[in-house]
Amino acid sequence: MKARVVLRRRRPPRVERGHPWVYRTEIDRVEGAPGPGDEVEVVDADGRRLGFGYYNEASMITVRLLTRDEPPAPDLWERRIALAKGRRDRLLPGATAYRAVHAEGDDLPGLVVDRFGDVLVVEALSLGVDVRLPTIVEALRRVFEPTTVYLRSDAPVRRLEGLGDDSRTLAGPPPPERAIIEEEGVTYGVDVRAGQKTGHYFDQRLNRRAAGALCEGAEVLDAFCHTGGFGLQALRQGARRVTFVDSSPAALQLAAENARRNGVADRAEFLEANAFDLLRQLEREGRRFDVVVLDPPAFAKSRQALDAALRGYHEINLRAVRLVRTGGYLVTASCSQPLGRDAFLEMIAGAAGDDRRALRLLALRGAGPDHPVAVAQPQGDYLKCAFLEVGEGWAGGGRRRGLPPLANEAGPV
Repeated sequence: MKARVVLRRRRPPRVERGHPWVYRTEIDRVEGAPGPGDEVEVVDADGRRLGFGYYNEASMITVRLLTRDEPPAPDLWERRIALAKGRRDRLLPGATAYRAVHAEGDDLPGLVVDRFGDVLVVEALSLGVDVRLPTIVEALRRVFEPTTVYLRSDAPVRRLEGLGDDSRTLAGPPPPERAIIEEEGVTYGVDVRAGQKTGHYFDQRLNRRAAGALCEGAEVLDAFCHTGGFGLQALRQGARRVTFVDSSPAALQLAAENARRNGVADRAEFLEANAFDLLRQLEREGRRFDVVVLDPPAFAKSRQALDAALRGYHEINLRAVRLVRTGGYLVTASCSQPLGRDAFLEMIAGAAGDDRRALRLLALRGAGPDHPVAVAQPQGDYLKCAFLEVGEGWAGGGRRRGLPPLANEAGPV
């Protein structure tokens, strides 16, 4: 008989409502002796079946559910990976570079797969996925028929699962030094072996395209540019000039390579700097831009870090507002999951208020359709990207009053 995890009687009914995680604090007892990553049955206090999942005693998320009514069948991984591919084929027709599997959003908790053409990059974010990698790799090979499957399991969340870093080729030859992809009309070279995360942030793909639509004839600042995503879209859609800023020399070098690869390097400048410091410096120098993009890394990985993160977000958004000409645009993002959308907008309003500048919200967007979110699991909804028109100031502010607006200030978002 399989091991059973019996939940406490008095607890919020999250699992019954579809949430795929069982926390340690919800468990009354464990019947049997499941090993790390073993399959277990989860039942409520009255013995009613809630599902089956994999077990990790070392993690606060002790069980991640895979199925509800029946134990996972042998072909579960291949079937669900095929369903995930079908979603992308419908929602991003013709695309060959995207988030191919988005963990809980595709009913495969702890598994992330990014596709770079013929190269698949896998992140195993849970112990249950880690011990099933051979099965998962074979399923990926049958569904996608890739040349290479590469493991990039170096995310900090693995520490919470009792796991260390693990990066290696799982199938096929090692990946190339640069995986070349096309995304929304821009060609990128991606370092899948040493770049941040898996080398490219697919979640912003449609936001990058939308931001670029605001940039015809504009002078643009792309802060926290990584390998050039927002700025390259801006140049593709007619920006006059883009200033790319990042503190990582490797990322900035790749952004410059990508600018040359797309034939737009003559309209780009690259500054290796801490964005916090550079925003202050640009303000002192009197630099102004028609569009400023802020796409920083997550400042808050937990609720305990949220207060400090809000101070950081407030600081960079205040500085950014001061750099935007009246009638221009601020595109500002946060990928900190603990920071909700209302709090994000409140922070932006506070930053603009401190500079006595009026802001108009044009759109508040999230991740693209290759990052589906299970409605019962709100933790999957992490990305916020606000598109804002920067208006005039009022008494004590408005340093840039009287500068002309962009010609396309009502452009599409």
